[in-house]
Amino acid sequence: MKALIFEGPGRKTLKDRDIPVIDSATDAIVRMTKTTICGTDLHILKGDVPSCTPGRILGHEGVGVIEQVGAGVTQFKKGDSVLISCISSCGKCEYCRRGMYSHCTTGGWILGNTIDGTQAEYVHIPHADTSLYPIPDGADEDALVMLSDILPTGFECGVLNGKVQPGGSVAIVGAGPVGLAALLTAQFYSPAELIVIDLDENRLQAAKRFGATNTIRATGEEAKQRVFELTENKGVDTVIEAVGIAPTFELCQEIVAAGGVIANVGVHGFKADLHLEKLWSHNIAITTRLVDTVSTPMLLKTVRSGKIDPKQLITHRFKLDDILDAYDTFSKAADTRALKVIIEAV
Repeated sequence: MKALIFEGPGRKTLKDRDIPVIDSATDAIVRMTKTTICGTDLHILKGDVPSCTPGRILGHEGVGVIEQVGAGVTQFKKGDSVLISCISSCGKCEYCRRGMYSHCTTGGWILGNTIDGTQAEYVHIPHADTSLYPIPDGADEDALVMLSDILPTGFECGVLNGKVQPGGSVAIVGAGPVGLAALLTAQFYSPAELIVIDLDENRLQAAKRFGATNTIRATGEEAKQRVFELTENKGVDTVIEAVGIAPTFELCQEIVAAGGVIANVGVHGFKADLHLEKLWSHNIAITTRLVDTVSTPMLLKTVRSGKIDPKQLITHRFKLDDILDAYDTFSKAADTRALKVIIEAV
């Protein structure tokens, strides 16, 4: 089968690999139909994720068809169409019983990280019964690819952790796919202000289309001043950090209101300063989280009902044979205007 292989920082190749096989009774083999590229894949290629070692097939998102199941799989059979969760969960360990599937002792974020992932023609899925979701008849598979990771990530790590409330004020720092997913799902809670901050005008225009009340094309002190102008010099109740670099995390600290929440979503490869000399008396909370995908069933229902349309995040399409071009397009989003790319494996 063809697969996209991480060869070390800055290096990737499309190669032939053996089709994976069942290792455990609870495994499934899925024939991929559609996958995508995540910002986390770019972090891996930058060397920011040391747990992912050279030789790994990348990717942790997508939809496909069950090719084979282990003897212990009871919820799925060959031929079933499935959504692949970016998080694998056994459903039995201490962390899974607490709803923290991201910290499953035999799962978590392993696809495309510590085991081979979805940017291939086939993928091996451990804990299939609790790591896959059936795709209903007539569902839009393109939209469902967005439910593998970015939609639950934006919602759980940003909106839920950030305690977005009706009538509240929210600033999302970073208008990439995850930031825009947070924007879409924040509207479940009817905040009065939804401010999106980025330097890319194309992404800010997308944010306006997706429901932002205001956009700010600035960073640092200028962005802070604009936020305070929009919030009667108070700052915002919720700040969602969706970039993963020190300057944006520091901006979040500058614009959070007293009693507010900073919800970090971004993947940080380097240290970021926490200014307790300013914030110690500010009554704020700072949250971190790796997505648990506990919200995936609910999000599936909202997408099916048309309450949200994650398909509008898709800007480009490629075949698996052209995945290197897809990476080039996705990594140069400022020039290509890419948000999410769909890669067809068939």
